[in-house]
Amino acid sequence: MSTISIIGSGDMAAAIGGLAAKAGHTVEVIRRDPVKGQALAGRIGGSATTGSFGAAPAGDIVILAAPYAVVLEVVKLYGAGLAGKLIIDITNPVASDLKSFVTPQDSFGAQEIAKAASADAHVVKAFNTHFSHVLAAGSLEGRPLDLFIAGDDEQAKARVSAFVEGLGLRPMDTGPLAMARTLEHACLLSLGLIAHSIKHANFAIGVSLPG
Repeated sequence: MSTISIIGSGDMAAAIGGLAAKAGHTVEVIRRDPVKGQALAGRIGGSATTGSFGAAPAGDIVILAAPYAVVLEVVKLYGAGLAGKLIIDITNPVASDLKSFVTPQDSFGAQEIAKAASADAHVVKAFNTHFSHVLAAGSLEGRPLDLFIAGDDEQAKARVSAFVEGLGLRPMDTGPLAMARTLEHACLLSLGLIAHSIKHANFAIGVSLPG
């Protein structure tokens, strides 16, 4: 098993950190507020530790679980500290109207993160299409959750797929990083379903295969 560094301390950080700790990984929680970081590490349990905000993460896999509103600032702050790291972007750059995005019209969140990151860091989009409480459960009606992945580096995607599978989830490669735009739109799809048809957040978007 390996060390997984999570930057952020919200519900998604808790969900992914909990699954990772249960799978036997060492989880490093990094947060500006060390008290909140320690609280999350305690919530995750296992061998979860806390890291110093701004210092190079201990893990080769770094999960960006900070809100998109601040994530670019965080990535730029770390700079060379993310060199050579596999960065998993879980963010959704949704605007306050819950119907549009805050990213430039010709871009998308994962692309903006990739531009802000160290040139030799590998950005993979994942975990952004599930609600935190659904993800924390790991399955729905006895079926593992489908976890959609997008990235340009095939080796990095293979590592993320192996990590995801180890969490008890089903990795689904959707193609290059450009597909992250579509995955970010899946967030708007979920919000639209909540507002107009399902009326709650106890569901997951996945793939049903015949047979």
